[in-house]
Amino acid sequence: MSDSTENITETLTSNVNTSQNDTPIKPHKVAMIQEPSTDAEDSEDEPVTETTEEGLLDDYPDDTTEVDAIHMRVADIPSLGLERFQNLQRLCLRQNFIIDVKGLEGLKELKELDLYDNKISRISGVNSLQTLESLDLSFNKIKHIKHIENLVNLKDLYFVSNKISKIENLDTLVNVTNLELGANRIREIQNLDHLVNLEQLWLGKNKITKLENLGALRNLRVLSIQSNRLTKLTGLEGLVNLEELYTSHNAIEKIEGLENNHKLTILDVASNKLTHIENLSHLKNLEDFWANGNQFGNECFAELERELGNIKTLQTVYLEGNPMQLENMATYRNKVRLSLPNIQRIDATYVR
Repeated sequence: MSDSTENITETLTSNVNTSQNDTPIKPHKVAMIQEPSTDAEDSEDEPVTETTEEGLLDDYPDDTTEVDAIHMRVADIPSLGLERFQNLQRLCLRQNFIIDVKGLEGLKELKELDLYDNKISRISGVNSLQTLESLDLSFNKIKHIKHIENLVNLKDLYFVSNKISKIENLDTLVNVTNLELGANRIREIQNLDHLVNLEQLWLGKNKITKLENLGALRNLRVLSIQSNRLTKLTGLEGLVNLEELYTSHNAIEKIEGLENNHKLTILDVASNKLTHIENLSHLKNLEDFWANGNQFGNECFAELERELGNIKTLQTVYLEGNPMQLENMATYRNKVRLSLPNIQRIDATYVR
């Protein structure tokens, strides 16, 4: 997991503290992501009155393999004199004032490039870096994914918190295993058919209304689509290797469509509009069921036993914030334990 979501509220803990703003995004990851800046804010770039590029890297030997220049007011990459680092494999330029990416052409061994939290609005200057395995352009101002088609060795690609409205121009990146597009403006899942090696897809906090066009992702293990506009669980039948599914903070009304997802170990359906616990008994590998903040009533204690009582791998359930908990404050935990005799943790508290 990369650091691209370090400004994202950790979602795995959202089930421990189930306040309104909590959302599981990932263990990088699945959670509530910081709001991207508004257009008005974007038009007021911080003035760079003084830069410190020249001499900044003088202490690095010519044969260094890693360079870190984090929060150093770097605006002009060529002034860093990176061409002398012919063995450079990792370059981190986080939290600077970079607008144009240039001056990297000579870095023939570079494997990891981190440009998180700069002022980049257009992708440029990276397409010749064919040895790259990890590219992080999160927390910038990018509107379009393009000019990266030559980066065929990429495995990790991060675009968290930009202004991207369309998934596009990824067909050649067949070796990508981890794609992060959380906190953008995406409305449709599309153009992923060629990413046959993709194992993790992070789409939290967009404007997606439907799970679709995922059938080619046969190797996908983790899908996060929290805080979108889903109303149904559909389109997952081809994801036979899916292990973790995060769908919290949507408007899903029914647990369904998981018939082929037998490898699921984590199912997050928290903060939706669910009224029944159903269609889960076949998930024999399930370990965590996160369903806090729904509309489960007293009849769901029996459903809980019917659907999850025979799943021997189940360790954790989150059900607080449902009527079944709010209307049975004194007896709720005992009722859950009676329904699930082998459960180890209920709502972040271990069973004694």
